[in-house]
Formats: sequence, C-alpha cells, structure tokens
Amino acid sequence: MVDVSILIPAYNEAENIAACLEKVQSVCDSLNEETEIIVIDDGSNDGTPETAGASGVRVISHSHNRGYGAALKTGLKHSAGDAIVILDADLTYPAERIPELLERLKGTSMAVGARTGDSVHIPTIRRPAKWVLGRLANLVAGQKIPDLNSGLRAFRKDLALKYMHLYPDGFSFTTTLTLAALCDGHEVAFIPIDYAARGGRSKVRPIKDTLNFLILIIRVAAYFEPLRVFLPATLFSGCISLLLIGYYMFKDGGLSDACVFACLITFLIFMMGILADLVVRRARQ
Repeated sequence: MVDVSILIPAYNEAENIAACLEKVQSVCDSLNEETEIIVIDDGSNDGTPETAGASGVRVISHSHNRGYGAALKTGLKHSAGDAIVILDADLTYPAERIPELLERLKGTSMAVGARTGDSVHIPTIRRPAKWVLGRLANLVAGQKIPDLNSGLRAFRKDLALKYMHLYPDGFSFTTTLTLAALCDGHEVAFIPIDYAARGGRSKVRPIKDTLNFLILIIRVAAYFEPLRVFLPATLFSGCISLLLIGYYMFKDGGLSDACVFACLITFLIFMMGILADLVVRRARQ
C-alpha cells in the first residue's frame, strides 16, 4: 500500500531529471512511509521520458505538450498515495525538505515550501508581477500568503480532488490550489525554503502567464468570495460616478446621461455581487 505519491511534471528536462530523481529517491529511502515516484512527461522531445525511465521510476507520457497543470492532473489521477508531494524537475526546489513537509502535513491539509529562505533566486523580471499578484491574492484569501504558487508542497489527495474542476492546464495549478484551500477554510502551513537558480531554460512566459494568473485569481475570488471582487469594483465604479456628477453639476448645473448611466452600472455591479455571494453561500450549505 502506497502512503505517499511524489509527482514530478517534466517538459524537456533531460539535463536535470536524472539528478532530480537521484535526490528524490534518496529522500524516499529515508522515509518510513511507502512511497512512489511518478514522472509525468508532458510531451518532451529531448529524451526526458527515457532518462527518467532509466532511473527505475514510473513514467506517464502525454502525446503532446499540454501544460504544467495538465501534467499534475494526470499524475493525481494515477497516484495511489493518500498524501501527494509535487516537485519541479529543474533542480530549483530542495528535495531534502520533503520529509519536513510531510511531517507538517500531519496536522494540516497542505504544507507549502514558501520561497522565503536565505537563498532565493527569482528572476528580477518576474518580481514586480509576482508582488502585485501576491497583494491581490492576500486580499482574496483574507490573509498573508508567503508564497502563492510554490512548486514544492505536500497535500492531502482528497483536498486536491475536491477542486479538480477548477484547475487550469497551465502554470496556475498551484495558485488555484492555494487560493481554493485558503478561501474554503482549510489549514495551510508555509515553511520557508531556499530556491536555487534553475538549470536549463525556463518554460515561464512572463507576460502571458502573469495575465493568466491575474484572471485566475479573480475567477477563484468570484467562485469562493465574490464580494471581494464585486465590492472593490463597486467602489471604483462609484468613484467614477461621483466624479462625473461633480463635473457635470459644475459645468452644466445638472446631471447628464453619462452620470445616470454610470450610477446604473454601479448599482448593477453591486447587485451582481450580492446575488453571487448568496449563490456561493447557498451552495456551501
């Protein structure tokens, strides 16, 4: 019987996968639990699945590149453990911290390796967007999130399966899982870890992936805490309405069609938020 499944999504990581698996297998040897290692090859064309298979681990391959989230969803469906650990194949995350994550998992629903340690190598170009997205995520979750989308974490399989319908195929899998768990009241532990400079070329597309993260955060907020989306939108629209009222009252001494339309939009946004909140609360009952 398998207790822990370690899922490693990989796309064109032939130069790193062998070293990654050597570290993970060493960790597994030190654990008291029965473990399995699953490499999900996401349509690689550089020999990644062959290199991983030579290490003696289970390899599941996609026929074409489908995305990080799609790889993890495939791994979840084929995993046998009650506890799931995910780890990137690019040697950025410290595999030796897996036992600590599993230990913390005993009292929580998820333990996340937060990239807030003494040695963290996040490319400068990604830091501004990461900061903005982090502030928005904190607002949605109602608490400070040390690391929104860390790729090293341990979680209960039943927790992950609960939100299976929300996960995108791209890099936003971990963001979705973090926000969904926190918004739904699950206990999540954050453990500071180091983050090394990756080996090989990054698969992250800064502009496109940042936009996808932003849309996803708003979508998850609307799904779990809709008022945290609609109330700021109502306030913003309300401010625009007041500015228009003030402008036209000063200019023409009365209200214009634009003022009435802006006020109507503000009212509609507010009512949509109230209705969405009622639907969400009713569904949770």
